Amino acid sequence: MSPTILITGAAGFLGSHLSDRFIAEGFKVIAMDNLLTGSLRNIEHLFGNENFTFIKHDVTEYTHIAGPLEYILHFASPASPKDYLKLPIQTLKVGSLGTHKILGLARAKKARVLIASTSEVYGDPLIHPQQEDYWGNVNPIGYRGVYDEAKRFMEAITMAYHRYHGVETRIIRIFNTYGPRMRLDDGRALPAFVGQALRGEDLTVYGDGSQTRSFCYVSDLVEGIYRLLMSEEVNPVNIGNPAEITILEFAKEVLKHIDTKSKIVFEPLPADDPKVRQPDITRARAILGWEPKVGREEGLRETIAYFRKQHEFQHSGN
Repeated sequence: MSPTILITGAAGFLGSHLSDRFIAEGFKVIAMDNLLTGSLRNIEHLFGNENFTFIKHDVTEYTHIAGPLEYILHFASPASPKDYLKLPIQTLKVGSLGTHKILGLARAKKARVLIASTSEVYGDPLIHPQQEDYWGNVNPIGYRGVYDEAKRFMEAITMAYHRYHGVETRIIRIFNTYGPRMRLDDGRALPAFVGQALRGEDLTVYGDGSQTRSFCYVSDLVEGIYRLLMSEEVNPVNIGNPAEITILEFAKEVLKHIDTKSKIVFEPLPADDPKVRQPDITRARAILGWEPKVGREEGLRETIAYFRKQHEFQHSGN
């Protein structure tokens, strides 16, 4: 029989790509989402598949799945600053109450569970690049604290369930990821830049643009998640692309791909915005045999083509 996997946040950017991957691997996928920030458009192509089931549900409430369940991917959470600053309480609840419910389900079903943590657990890091043994530099009462601390709590309760209840747990720390199915309006750097360029608006760079990010294409991230879930590694693992770039240079790269009159303008840097972000993926290479394959040039082409279609659809009167 095919193994069954529950994916929370399945209608979101990452969750929908994970649904595709596990269907392709022969799993029965139970997709769960309350559609707070996700969209059914991302998974509607799977609705006719007999191995795919969608359940609209908020995982901060009691969560029950009938029948056997071998694996869980817990990806439910607002993930962009725009979303989690608008939904601070929901973000904290899904990271705490939601993770508690999912870990309880994993314990009851004897399922292996992978939780989606983030590079944001490192905060505005004082070491560079960031290694998994770094404890981070996070402002717990700052605006971004609602996301950062929700994810740090996720990690803490996950390790507690592993140590105290013997639950099979995996923790991934996801660095900046991009690709098709991101929302043009989600506020993150890439969709913001591409959306502005497609509309002919100036690209907004915060601060002087010297802050860095490391962008991983979604197919590479999904491969890393799959390998981590199937591995025996309990401790957190960074998955991301170590190719670091300044935000200003990234904005210039986007402009090279889009024929637009847009220019670059500068706005004040938001509070607690990390100055650097680059994963040390030594552990992922050693434990999972994983490293990113898709370069930024190729990834940008694919992503911009997707955004262009979305932009044209939105302005076609449909």
